[in-house]
Amino acid sequence: MKIDYLSLKRITRQHADELCKAVNQVVDSGWYLQGKATHDFETAYAQYIGTRHCIGCGNGLDALILIFRAYKELGVLHEGDEVIVPANTYIASILALTENRLTPILIEPNAELQIDSTQIEQAITPKTRAILLVHLYGICAMNDAIRAICRRHKLLLVEDNAQGHGLKWNGLRTGSIGNAAAHSFYPGKNMGAFGDAGCVTTNDEMLANAVQSLGNYGSNHKYVFPYQGLNSRIDEVQAAVIMVKLKYLDADNQRRKTIALRYLEGIKNERITLIRPTNSVFHIFPILCEQRDNLQAFLHQKGIETMVHYPIPPHRQACFKAWNTLKLPITERIAQTELSLPCNQAMTDEEVETVIQAINQWTETY
Repeated sequence: MKIDYLSLKRITRQHADELCKAVNQVVDSGWYLQGKATHDFETAYAQYIGTRHCIGCGNGLDALILIFRAYKELGVLHEGDEVIVPANTYIASILALTENRLTPILIEPNAELQIDSTQIEQAITPKTRAILLVHLYGICAMNDAIRAICRRHKLLLVEDNAQGHGLKWNGLRTGSIGNAAAHSFYPGKNMGAFGDAGCVTTNDEMLANAVQSLGNYGSNHKYVFPYQGLNSRIDEVQAAVIMVKLKYLDADNQRRKTIALRYLEGIKNERITLIRPTNSVFHIFPILCEQRDNLQAFLHQKGIETMVHYPIPPHRQACFKAWNTLKLPITERIAQTELSLPCNQAMTDEEVETVIQAINQWTETY
């Protein structure tokens, strides 16, 4: 049996007729940008998340860039301001800050691999203006301590919800907890498009208007440009696809949770550390293993595909040479030991049990 890490073909097949119908309606409409599908998506997703505004854009990175750029245009943030961000995040979170000439302050993760709120306060300086909260792996990073820190120090809270579609915290959807949130609909996400797509959600009307304009060349009316913007708009096909996927998001997340719980119950290998999140939609199911590469090779030999998220942390990347000497031992250990197991709504029970059996068979001597 061959088990893919993620088969987009199988996921698409689950709702193929609806997806094809939605795409064909866009094709037949003759309107491919900023049309009915985009309006319907933005309205529906804002309602699902629980915000007044949703603005579609080109991808998740653009969504983050647009949020921070809009805050700069509105005079809320300024070049050189510091933004606290998890050290073990995907590099896009960092790029959104450096693209806006903001200064990332890297914070080590906790036992759930999320930003450690106990380390945030000591990292705050007079230049700190925001926290970028990343729901990494689909695990909720929000807690009461972070809320209190933001209020005490009057910090913006921006969510990177690229991996957290459908998460809730204290009855609120992630994407509605902070001042603004960025979402990615990259095909591999829990709710993925047929290409790149993203959006911004917020309750702040001024921010929403600025984001809308900045993503449309800086224009708020045709041929009128209050800002120097960029071209980042969701297209009608992607909006239509996401509208179909949105109907099934909660059920898909429940299937992921069922698989993850079976892993947590069934994996019994003392060489493996299981992450037991209190609140997750399991975009990724990460485990930690000191002999990660050996385990991955063993699973590959058994026909089981796995991935590593992420083998080189941002502070060790060549593009951030100034950070290369930073000592972030927890982040570095995660990069050296993390392995992601297949966990998605298209998997069968038989495949899940096969993964568990293989992991329990593995020894260091393979």
